[in-house]
Amino acid sequence: MSTGTLLAAAGAGSDFPLLNALIFVPVVGALVVALLPRSRPDLARPIGTLFAAIGGALALALAWQFDTSAAAAQLSNGDAAFQFESTVSWIPALGISWKVGVDGISLWLVVLTSLIVPIVLAGVDPHHNPKPYTAWMLLLQAGSVGAFLALDLFLFFVMFEVVLVPMYLLIAGWGYEGRRYAATKFFIYTMAGSALLLVAIVATAVLGKPDSGITFDLVTLAEGQHLATNTARLCFVAFAIAFLVKVPVVPLHTWLPDAHTEAPTAGSVVLAAVLLKLGTYGLLRFGLYLFPEASEWAAPVLVTVGVVGVIWGAVTAAMQRDLKRLVAYSSVAHMGFIVLGIFAFTTQAVGGGVILMVNHGITTGALFLLVGMLYERRHTRQIDELAGIQSAAPVYAGVFTLMMLSSVGVPGLNGFVGEFLILIGSFETRRWWTVVAATGVILAALYLLWAYQRVFHGPPAAADRQTADLRRGELLTLAPFVIAVVALGVYPKPLLSAVEPTADNLLEHFAEHSGFELPAPDDPVEVPASSEHSDASHSDAPHDEDRH
Repeated sequence: MSTGTLLAAAGAGSDFPLLNALIFVPVVGALVVALLPRSRPDLARPIGTLFAAIGGALALALAWQFDTSAAAAQLSNGDAAFQFESTVSWIPALGISWKVGVDGISLWLVVLTSLIVPIVLAGVDPHHNPKPYTAWMLLLQAGSVGAFLALDLFLFFVMFEVVLVPMYLLIAGWGYEGRRYAATKFFIYTMAGSALLLVAIVATAVLGKPDSGITFDLVTLAEGQHLATNTARLCFVAFAIAFLVKVPVVPLHTWLPDAHTEAPTAGSVVLAAVLLKLGTYGLLRFGLYLFPEASEWAAPVLVTVGVVGVIWGAVTAAMQRDLKRLVAYSSVAHMGFIVLGIFAFTTQAVGGGVILMVNHGITTGALFLLVGMLYERRHTRQIDELAGIQSAAPVYAGVFTLMMLSSVGVPGLNGFVGEFLILIGSFETRRWWTVVAATGVILAALYLLWAYQRVFHGPPAAADRQTADLRRGELLTLAPFVIAVVALGVYPKPLLSAVEPTADNLLEHFAEHSGFELPAPDDPVEVPASSEHSDASHSDAPHDEDRH
């Protein structure tokens, strides 16, 4: 089947297995690249980029076909709002199936993943061994997309682990001087969390079905809620630790700065944009949905570690001398905001958390690309060894400024939307935590502007004056990020219209099974008109007293 035929079939209707194609197209691409003759390593990246780009086009077709009105209708009916579902029995004796589906929470994370990988494959030169490098990147794309789409606990675990091996090998094989230490540390931390996750998944599947059978089906387990309270809490703790390592939160974060610092540029981009989101996505999908009562029980601890991460990450970032390490610690702060939003249990906060997942991936991915481009020119990332870059490379400085302001959360850029919704939504239910977290916005402006001043302003040294500006290929690589930062800052409605009904649906399910009283929808918090935030989903939501 040709590329055009494949994409035409994807847009033709629901009979095409679109979600399965999103997973298997990169896998096929990895196999094709692996089978290329050793005499033609120059073909690896173009062919790999083609397969990754097909996945990106399929993801855009998915976003185009996703029915936001159907998600709202499913909300009113109390149904799980998954679309494009595909189920194939995998291991019937154990209740394991290949079941995938997409909703407003996973949709844009799938799109982000499927677009980031072809961009970095095309725009970043690995410098050596392009064949295995490209194959691992494609497997990373397939595993990440599969994890976001999985509706079977065992399938999710498989996909969750699939991404570990490519990321480890990318850091160890194409990273910088301390790459083996960083890769090993990354592997140990994430494998320790995964061991707990596997035990909890098996326990949930065995104990979560009332007829003494076994099922790994997420929807069946979540809607049934047959686990005893203490059992559910223990399973939730194991799930949460695995996801908090991946987020990561303080004090489980120490692998992240090392991994980011030593990873190749493309690895850092995918790690920040995609892999960290597997943690926060897991907290939503397998926390609030699968363990609602346990999520409510553990929420004070989780919002506390989230807020600690916001402040710790910001303060530690301000102390960094390595520009790449500074951006890495900024991710700890941003991910702390998302954890706060998830466990605030309001539509604005949860929706803002999902939107910040996407926007953080765009902004921080671009910042890692920019830092990598600077390293290629100056062969250093030490802030005190750089100065006056703006005078030598004004276009580069301009793009860096845009991404820096987006990371700070300046209104009109994409970073503002998610953070603002998290803060106003969390203020309703987690007031004092939100007050403390809000200082993280100020600290972000402090460390980013201070770093920018030292690197881009001041009298340049001789080496700084020779810094080349962005080339045409680099501009093309960065262009999608620039467009997304501005477009989603000015008009975030495509994200909001998909996320809001699903967030409402999730919170209704959470409140029904946890006893948590959602804030009354009669007095929604107003948001700026520029955010295009619709209150329709709030007006349709049932009152707490009607629900109970």
